Amino acid sequence: MERLESYVEGQWSAGRGAPHTLVNPATEEPLAETSTDGLDLAAAVAFARAEGGPALRALTFAERGGLLRAMSRAAHAHRDALLDVAIQNGGNTRGDAKFDIDGAIGTLAYYADLGAQLGDARLLADGEGVQLGRSPRFFGQHILVPRPGVAVHINAFNFPAWGLAEKAACALLAGMPAITKPATSTALVAFRLMKIFTEGAPLPRGALSFIAGPPGDLLDHLGGEDVLAFTGSSATGAALRLLPGLARESVRVNVEADSLNGAVLGLDAAPGSETYAMFLRDVVRDMTQKAGQKCTAIRRIFVPASVITTVRDDLVDRLRDARVGDPSQDGVTVGPLTTADQLRGVRAGIERLAAGATVALGGPGPFEKIGVPDGKGYFVPPTLIVAGGPDGAPAAHEHEVFGPVATLFPYDGGAAHAVALLRRGRGSLVCAVYSDDRGFAAEVLLGVAPYHGRVLLGSERIADQAPGPGTVLPQTIHGGPGRAGGGEELGGLRGLHFYSQRTAVQGSRPILEAILGTKAEPRPAPAKP
Repeated sequence: MERLESYVEGQWSAGRGAPHTLVNPATEEPLAETSTDGLDLAAAVAFARAEGGPALRALTFAERGGLLRAMSRAAHAHRDALLDVAIQNGGNTRGDAKFDIDGAIGTLAYYADLGAQLGDARLLADGEGVQLGRSPRFFGQHILVPRPGVAVHINAFNFPAWGLAEKAACALLAGMPAITKPATSTALVAFRLMKIFTEGAPLPRGALSFIAGPPGDLLDHLGGEDVLAFTGSSATGAALRLLPGLARESVRVNVEADSLNGAVLGLDAAPGSETYAMFLRDVVRDMTQKAGQKCTAIRRIFVPASVITTVRDDLVDRLRDARVGDPSQDGVTVGPLTTADQLRGVRAGIERLAAGATVALGGPGPFEKIGVPDGKGYFVPPTLIVAGGPDGAPAAHEHEVFGPVATLFPYDGGAAHAVALLRRGRGSLVCAVYSDDRGFAAEVLLGVAPYHGRVLLGSERIADQAPGPGTVLPQTIHGGPGRAGGGEELGGLRGLHFYSQRTAVQGSRPILEAILGTKAEPRPAPAKP
């Protein structure tokens, strides 16, 4: 059986002790094992700070972008092999695997392009310079410089390749070394990707390290110049924020957590319209892609009460076409959940959501599975739950079921009611509004924007272009307030801010411009009253 290793202090090292076993979630066949016992993680942190940090900071943005370009090309050269591993270890269909692997390759390429655009600079001007005195000689400019610590990345099980790549791309381009730790259950995908990076990209020693398993005492060694980016459950995210060492040292923490993402169908988007078809397509995709295991998947569906029966029937008709089973088999469109714990959690969650509601499709009963040995695999069929009214199924506003499950609610068709229902999620990564009524869309947007990191306004004008709310694009931010963790990633150059220190520099304008390489036109000082 394959034994995963960690990449620390510039070399591959295997842990000792009892290993954790990684399995194929469709067959429960063991695939690999890993352990981090015995690794000197304090030394790993110190090495990344002492070796990786200075090496990255010595490079220009264009040179750092060149590293990302090499990583992207190396991953693309091994794309088919990575897809095969994602199918085995992640329970992904081939399409699901492409979503993860191609997302990693594309995000690295996007940030490589940004590095090329930034050129030979090593710092960023943040906004315009400003005149601070009576004459332009006394001048101020905010700048962004790399933090001199290390970035620790703790990633989720559902996107082992993309999660590694999207965080690493921002950290490395900003000039900060990273230690990345994938979820143990799907670490085989991340391990293979990291092997590709170390063999096919000219990364400086210490720039990117990899922990193949439990993090041990890794977080105990972080200090005030370090950062921690976490993707996972809200409970774990809250616990990390309260760790005494992180609090004492004011370690910068970014959390992306649970999210009860919503989709609203406008009254004008009647059945048969292009916008209605887009709505159905996006909901079905989010319920079935990666077996619903996406942090951005639609969990709550709000439709005018006058069409809820039609919407229910149309969704059921499309979801019935899903073929659940071993994703290595032809014709399978929905694979398994990733772990036995996930299976138990999703089954319990369905029972909780269904209390006082109706299960229109799926649920706990028997169902057909393709190519799966009897009693094996962590499978749940697409499950649609219908609330008896806008205040029915209250658990759907409190509990995320991380699987192929969504709850359908009626609302009165007005923007105010839609906003009130969406806000019950108490902070989400994304919501989608499907309407060609600009007034309705604007009212919902303004009402929900403070509660969401991203809002998709679905309409007939973009129906043939938008990939749906479940797709995270590197050009726009990924994160959300409240329950969603309060964090923010990606968003073009915004993704570098987490790994940078913003500093206000004051002095003689010519001297500042010579040092900083900036030529921003100053804004005049405000007139004295």
